[in-house]
Amino acid sequence: MKVIVLGAGIIGVTSAYQLAKSGHEVTVIDRQQGPALETSFANAGEVSFGYCSPWAAPGIPMKAMKWLFMHHAPLILRPKIDRAMLSWLVKMLSNCTSKRYAINKSRMLRLADYSRISIAELRAETGIAYDERMQGTLQLFRTQAQLDASGKDVKALAADGIPYEVLDRDACTRVEPALRHVREKIVGGLLTPKDETGDCYKFSGTLAGKAQDLGVNFLWDTTIKALDIESDRVRGVLTSSGWLAADAVVVALGSFSPLLLKRHGIKLPVYPVKGYSLTIPITDATRAPESTVMDETYKIAITRLGDRIRVGGMAEISGYTNDLGQARRRTLEHSVMDLFPGGDARNGSFWSGLRPMTPDGTPVIGATRIGGLFLNTGHGTLGWTMSSGSARVIADLVSGRTPDIDTTDLAINRYQ
Repeated sequence: MKVIVLGAGIIGVTSAYQLAKSGHEVTVIDRQQGPALETSFANAGEVSFGYCSPWAAPGIPMKAMKWLFMHHAPLILRPKIDRAMLSWLVKMLSNCTSKRYAINKSRMLRLADYSRISIAELRAETGIAYDERMQGTLQLFRTQAQLDASGKDVKALAADGIPYEVLDRDACTRVEPALRHVREKIVGGLLTPKDETGDCYKFSGTLAGKAQDLGVNFLWDTTIKALDIESDRVRGVLTSSGWLAADAVVVALGSFSPLLLKRHGIKLPVYPVKGYSLTIPITDATRAPESTVMDETYKIAITRLGDRIRVGGMAEISGYTNDLGQARRRTLEHSVMDLFPGGDARNGSFWSGLRPMTPDGTPVIGATRIGGLFLNTGHGTLGWTMSSGSARVIADLVSGRTPDIDTTDLAINRYQ
């Protein structure tokens, strides 16, 4: 079939590669000049198959009120007259129950674990390199209360057969030796040893090249204007370069997916939640992380990427804005320098991106009520983590095959 993939971030590129492997004639359309130049460009770098949880969780409403008033706040809310924002917030709060948390986390872990298998197979078949490391994620607790609260995550990991270790202070320093310099600041941690790290931008660019080798055509600097739908079936895409015919279309536009789909009567509860990152050169490797450390207090990930440290996190709900607030940079600098002062934070590269978040934390993958129109979007902070598995799922669904994992609860009809 002729398949058009809308969007060339990590989700779009991996989807295009898997669709081409399935024998389809694939075209990817993106408004940028190359792959992964928006949300996938400088994300936190963690590929967290085990550290994989929905933001909507029991106790989050009360925590959120506290976070809003913290000096180095992990959550920033800029309320505005925006029906989509209000609707998303209400739906997100409705998922902050123990029952919904368990359901949503199980979905996420299922897809993340499939993605772990998929990216390993992709590495084996392509030899792709992207500053990758396979040394796990250490969720770091500064207080006993944080360590005690991790029990619900441990329970979910155990239920889904995901390896984990609960660590005391000394064990944390064995996993991340640089923490021995600040051991008095931590009480323990939760290690998910199967997690990985890597540069999402490097991965996307290299895989796009391999997709081209399979015949994928990338149309850069091209604006997507509308879908061409006739008799409840997609026929093509109208772009700034003209009309393109398609037997199937995969929407992988991240936060911008609902803006396109609403013109065609599809309500997709995806809303942008801005994240920030700082990439700094390492000046002292003995005081730098070996893998990814998740600073639970500030909800910030600190990741080793070759000779760099990537510091990423925070959640700013402010609509489709991409400004760089200097207060956010100071929070990133504070977190990394407090734990790993082995980098030059003042000469770091500051960045922000719009994460496409669903209210329940689970991406939307599958067919729509319009024939030939498929969705692969809404991965939130876990697009890099879930990309390879999501791509195989969408390639199977477009091709009429049954995916290797259950995907019935990932489709958009769960919101209907």
